[in-house]
Amino acid sequence: MPSGFDADVIVLGSGAAGLTAALAAAQTGVSVTLLEKGDVLGGSSAISGGVPWIPLNHHQDEQGIPDSREEALAYLASLSLGRMDPRMAETFVDNGRATIQWLEDTTEAKFTILPHYPDYHPENPGGKPDGGRSLDPGLFRYSSLGDWQDKVARSRRSAHLKITDTTLGGGTGYLSEEEMQRRIDEDLRGCGNALVGPIIKALLDLGVEPVVNARATDLLLEDDRVAGVRVEVDGEAHEVRASRGVVLATGGFEWDADLVAAFLRGPMTAPTSIPTNTGDGLRMAMSIGAQLGNMGQAWWVPAVKIPGDEAFGAVRSNLVNRERTLPGSIMVNRAGRRFTDEATNYNALGGAFHQLDPLTFTYANLPAWLIFDQTHAQKYGTFGAPAGTPIPEWVTSAPTLADLANTCGIDTQGLEQTVARWNGFVDAEQDEDFHRGDSAYDRWSGDGDFRFLKASTMGRIDTGPFYAVEIESGTLGTSGGPRTDPQGRVLDHDGAPIAGLFAAGNVAAAPTAMAYGGAGGTLGPILVFGRLAGLSASSAG
Repeated sequence: MPSGFDADVIVLGSGAAGLTAALAAAQTGVSVTLLEKGDVLGGSSAISGGVPWIPLNHHQDEQGIPDSREEALAYLASLSLGRMDPRMAETFVDNGRATIQWLEDTTEAKFTILPHYPDYHPENPGGKPDGGRSLDPGLFRYSSLGDWQDKVARSRRSAHLKITDTTLGGGTGYLSEEEMQRRIDEDLRGCGNALVGPIIKALLDLGVEPVVNARATDLLLEDDRVAGVRVEVDGEAHEVRASRGVVLATGGFEWDADLVAAFLRGPMTAPTSIPTNTGDGLRMAMSIGAQLGNMGQAWWVPAVKIPGDEAFGAVRSNLVNRERTLPGSIMVNRAGRRFTDEATNYNALGGAFHQLDPLTFTYANLPAWLIFDQTHAQKYGTFGAPAGTPIPEWVTSAPTLADLANTCGIDTQGLEQTVARWNGFVDAEQDEDFHRGDSAYDRWSGDGDFRFLKASTMGRIDTGPFYAVEIESGTLGTSGGPRTDPQGRVLDHDGAPIAGLFAAGNVAAAPTAMAYGGAGGTLGPILVFGRLAGLSASSAG
């Protein structure tokens, strides 16, 4: 029996992948149904920084920033440990420019280059120490969405910030009261909301009305072809038919403990994404024989859980990107030892938490703590508390390093020796253990008053009281799932396309495998392959 949701193309999920797939398909003239599991649109993309990483984008041309296909591919290859399918990397690089141009031509999206924002591994072959590949989506006026204005997921902390206002983009993370109030009054939103907002408006203008509270449970197969989905809309079961194709864009599986335990390469206890990412698309794809790829990987981040802090009905895990990069802080394990360059990019840092101690058969660097002193806390603020304000009560404090170690269960002698050694490195302006401050990326991420200098990230820890915050192994989202070809078609066990099934975003095996090129290293490929999947689905017979 026909459903009121039947269409030529059905898209499951309304993050950046689903939205771009739906828009690309709808613009070809086919009918599109966009189904969202949650009660708001945008998925994890909406609460992200909203920055896509796109080599060879046309804004580089406008500013005279050199880039080349060869450089971009060499750079991605240098980060992939041989796990990346060259065809997928080539497809991403070759289609990135057109994808951004398409979004600017057909929606109200307007991107600008993040000035001087380095790639995450700028010293690698093809890396860009002076940036040019990461794009800021600016601000978008949400009143233009009409009835959908308040039906898009938003971050409580960054909804009204541009990425250039945040420490990721070279700002302080704080606006003047007057400017913040202006943006609230006019409902001008930045970061992830500025990325998804224009695409949602373009879909609404085309008559594509999203359906929320719509959880897909099964794919419908007819004559060896995906012909639709079973979906529960507001708890009512429907069979929704798709005459051309179904696009999976349901996000990762990081909120499903069983899938995390079964697939991820190491511990992950702090997902920072939307809690609806429970592997629905993965399970549907597996049930019809999809080939899987990249299953052990995720987009790793160090994270902290603040007592009483919740979002979307679950405990919020907060990405730790500012406090660990600023002078006067280090990270240590239970032995009181540093174990990494604290200022490196968050995805690469994830590997440090997965180091196994073969003697004790425990993870050597979990639990971990961020250690900082009073000078750091007062000058920079900490975990949402602005500079000069009281340190939050949940942060562990002690008058001496020894007292702090005893309170946290850290080896006392190890911590004292590590801090003394670190202070020596600061005085000598050279971290002999982990080379913090050597990379252009390190020197970007810390204190903006000393940007491009080692002093931006290296500072002594010597003024009590001292503080500690436990850091967990977290993720922006998993990056494994059904393998796709360059057209976004899901592949079966034999490597042949499954008729009528497409996928993009974190539900699928990442086209760049474990490579995370720079700020927006996930969102760039998501936009590109979301568009390609939508175009492929719209033309499927």
